[in-house]
Amino acid sequence: MDSHTNLQPGGYDSRNTFISNSRGPPEPEFGESDEAELVSVSWNQDYSCFAAGTSHGFRIYNCQPFKETFRRELKDGGFKIVEMLFRSNILALVGGGPNSQYPSNKVLIWDDHQSRCISEFSFRSEIRAVKLRRDRIVVVLEHKIYVYNFLDLRLLHQIENLANPRGLCCLSHHMNTSVLACPGIRRGQVRVEHFGLNMVQIINAHDSNIACMTMTLDGLLLATASTKGTLIRIFNTMDGTRLQEVRRGVDRADIYSIALSPNVQWLAVSSDKGTVHIFSLRVRVIREDANSTEHETSSNSLQSLVSPASGANPGSSLSFLRGVLPKYFSSEWSFSQFHVPEVTQYFAAFGAQNTIAIIGMDGSFYRCNFDPVNGGEMTQLEHSRFLNS
Repeated sequence: MDSHTNLQPGGYDSRNTFISNSRGPPEPEFGESDEAELVSVSWNQDYSCFAAGTSHGFRIYNCQPFKETFRRELKDGGFKIVEMLFRSNILALVGGGPNSQYPSNKVLIWDDHQSRCISEFSFRSEIRAVKLRRDRIVVVLEHKIYVYNFLDLRLLHQIENLANPRGLCCLSHHMNTSVLACPGIRRGQVRVEHFGLNMVQIINAHDSNIACMTMTLDGLLLATASTKGTLIRIFNTMDGTRLQEVRRGVDRADIYSIALSPNVQWLAVSSDKGTVHIFSLRVRVIREDANSTEHETSSNSLQSLVSPASGANPGSSLSFLRGVLPKYFSSEWSFSQFHVPEVTQYFAAFGAQNTIAIIGMDGSFYRCNFDPVNGGEMTQLEHSRFLNS
């Protein structure tokens, strides 16, 4: 059974602090290395920059303007997980890639100001994901999720779930909401933990297994896709209500990323079909004073209203026959599109002023603009190669 081996619930174990002469991987030594291979890419929490895990360390890139911010090259291999904490000096690292000497069952918390690992977490099975917020460290294994307090590394929560090989897990990032979403214990189910309210909401999102999901920064809206990959659904996390459903396509697809714009007006989806889709959302979120307590924010100030957006997703001209024809004839299709090569995974996110940033596992970066009124094909603004694949 998976378990955390260095920390005890309710207390701090000094063995959790990384020391260079401990058994296990050596303290990272940085220096010049051979040509690096790309192992992973991941956005930070507000999509303003991203991390690239390589076979020889990691690199951090800013999105607008696009530039490499810094890199750390290692002698002993690279990382399959590089999780940022906004733009801070703290990162979570998990070993992986060709010839890495850093194990895939250990999380290293790296402080780049001190240029050293300040703590580590070891487990009995492979780590699928790590998620950070300013007060929590969340480690995702295939069948279990561990939630730790960042300040003293106490184990706060353990969550059992269905097999989760993709490491799916979302966190809220507003200090007055503490929300976590992950796959539930049944197929197609999402479990939403409202920790501040001591409440769990179970959402039966899809008939098939969950393939991808994301939440708004306040944790009050959730978007999901299944392994079928045809529909994306948006839910209210407080009561589980389905607010909207949009259709990527009719054919099965592997969804790589879902992103919600900060104003909750747009949704972006990337898949193995080589198209990044933008959908117009009809969800409207009205919030009260930002200083309200979590209970007030959750119960009173979220009013998700289905209303016309500035641009409307095209539906079928046959939608008046929706009671007779298959369901997809009455679906909401994408409002705007951008085409990328189908050869690799791409991950999309929203930038400023109706722009989309796209990063690919082939080491490519795109920045595109979409027309918020007329939609249609997006305009490419920028294309860069940040790393050779």
